[in-house]
Amino acid sequence: MGICMQKRLLCLVLLVLGILIYGQAAHASTLDVLHYSVTLEPDIVAKSVKGTVRIRFSTESQEAEFNCGDLTVDSVRLAGAALKFTVVDHRLRVSLGPPERRGVREVEIDFHGTPRFGIRFFPDRQQVYTIFSTSQWMVCVDDPADKATLTFKLIVPTSLTTIANGQLISQHERPDGKRVSEWQQPTPIPTYIFGFAAGPFHVVKEKRRNVELQYLATNYSPEQVRRIFRDTPDMLDFFEDRAGVKYADKTYTQVLAAGGVEQEMSSFTALKEAYGKQLLDNEQDLWLAAHEFAHQWWGNMVTCRDWNHFWLNEGTATFMAAAYLEHRFGRAAYLREIETYRANYEKVRAAGKDKSLVFPDWLSPTHEDRTLVYDKGAYVLHLLREEMGERAFWNGLRIFTRRHFGKSVVTSDFVSAMEEANGKSLKEFFAKWVYLN
Repeated sequence: MGICMQKRLLCLVLLVLGILIYGQAAHASTLDVLHYSVTLEPDIVAKSVKGTVRIRFSTESQEAEFNCGDLTVDSVRLAGAALKFTVVDHRLRVSLGPPERRGVREVEIDFHGTPRFGIRFFPDRQQVYTIFSTSQWMVCVDDPADKATLTFKLIVPTSLTTIANGQLISQHERPDGKRVSEWQQPTPIPTYIFGFAAGPFHVVKEKRRNVELQYLATNYSPEQVRRIFRDTPDMLDFFEDRAGVKYADKTYTQVLAAGGVEQEMSSFTALKEAYGKQLLDNEQDLWLAAHEFAHQWWGNMVTCRDWNHFWLNEGTATFMAAAYLEHRFGRAAYLREIETYRANYEKVRAAGKDKSLVFPDWLSPTHEDRTLVYDKGAYVLHLLREEMGERAFWNGLRIFTRRHFGKSVVTSDFVSAMEEANGKSLKEFFAKWVYLN
């Protein structure tokens, strides 16, 4: 794919993310979610959802607050007893009563709705998939720092193939022609990477050591699917090596779906169907697939504590996509990407809109803000690589990833890891390029 096309695809992701950030609460939660147990039934024709979620959480408060988007909350129960609740500004507030021993509660919430975003329906293709904004299709806490485990049951017609987070543990068919599939996600993850996809997909599988790689598609033959994703096993090896941490799940799935989707979720990625043709036409058109796969480490497992440090997610994944192209096709391919990042950043800087990569406020990001987080973030990592040298830079990235794998981070965590690997202060570099001091 050409550079312009890559950036148009990226802009779509950013637009969706902007909707997410703008629409979610920017408050520090008073509770810590431990586990979600969700049963969801999407209606592809009606473009609606209904479901139940059990949320186990720790709190010392007599009130709990969750994000619920535009969903209608039908009931809230604790140990079978109905609780009083209100919905204000897309937030569900539940009266819990006096705290129990250890402050651990589990509420059960019934909901339904017709989401405006966060989930996309294609009735003519019999497809549905999620795309950020999780609280638009299930009640949850939409906070990147609040990671939780997940049990997810999805109910769809038996004619459809499904994928969701974690491991598929059971399936059974009901007399009404629907199948109930259940997944478990044993590693705590933030809710923004909860998700699923369903459609009349055929499945192609292969194994890379202990990881099962799955590719889902409709309008491509199995042979074409294998060609489209021929570099996925090599990407797995490359990112594991650069991260210094093995891939966290037992499966990784790439889905070619209807519409203009480019979205990472825990253990799988949804990509637009046309991207398959682009890869068949040009084997070097790997930036998008590499970017989304990189998120399985940087973003999904090492996660920004809040959206103010979002560049740690997106700048790193964008840089690592370029690094993979270097690994696969040579230095010239890497430098072409870096030059694109630099040029995009320079346009923002020339317009007088350069900012610290640590944003004081990320509630309503502009197009320029998003360019900074993605392109400037990646370009700064390139400059840091040149500043530190190959050995120290990659060692620093491994220290950062290993130390914070499964955790939430801020920019100072990254600085500390890189300075440790460098053996001396990088204060001047980060002051100039990250903090703009």
